[in-house]
Amino acid sequence: MRRFVIGDIHGAGKALIQCLERSQFDFNKDQLIMLGDVCDGYPETNRSIEILLKIKNLIFLLGNHDWWALKWAKGHEPDAAWLQFGGLNTIKCYPHGMPSSHVALLENAPYYYEQDNKLFVHAGIDPNLKVEEQDKHTLIWDRHFIQETIAQHTRDENISLTGYEEIFVGHTPSHRMGHFKPVKFCEVWMMDTGAGWGECLSMMDIDTKEVYQSDRVETLYPPGSGR
Repeated sequence: MRRFVIGDIHGAGKALIQCLERSQFDFNKDQLIMLGDVCDGYPETNRSIEILLKIKNLIFLLGNHDWWALKWAKGHEPDAAWLQFGGLNTIKCYPHGMPSSHVALLENAPYYYEQDNKLFVHAGIDPNLKVEEQDKHTLIWDRHFIQETIAQHTRDENISLTGYEEIFVGHTPSHRMGHFKPVKFCEVWMMDTGAGWGECLSMMDIDTKEVYQSDRVETLYPPGSGR
């Protein structure tokens, strides 16, 4: 079994298919850890979730956009900020409401996942707390942790902020810092390479660190398809 981690998909189903095909991902044998935010942005949240549900060894973590979408799917009024940041495309792709299998994926998604002294989380953590003590808001919304990691890495590339060998996060797009592939600061890998903003979706082999990317997402959909 090969082990992969993938960043924020944000409704870019075509990009997800490209990553899976280019990595020669085996839906029955390989493992995929999805760091959250399959929802919102580009118009194929429904298709993206359908693809993920076909993966036997899927670990799907909750992201802040998934949290927003889940609230709407369970009958809450759409959050104005959610609509502004891609939620409208999620609503449009579910004209008859979100099917129960999709709701269940989001509803049952853990906020973090640990494996072989590696931590996988959507946004960030408080390094002063054990992972089981973390506030859920921190796990799906926080950017302070990655900002501190980058600052510490600038001072000393060999410093470590936690006891983990590696931490994999999404949420904070690295393309805004000029990194268009997953980049590592201290022990933290930034996996969101800006697919939700028209850049590439990135998927990494956890063991070999080989990276598989989609085409730029903005080239896969008609102009104006994103948020």
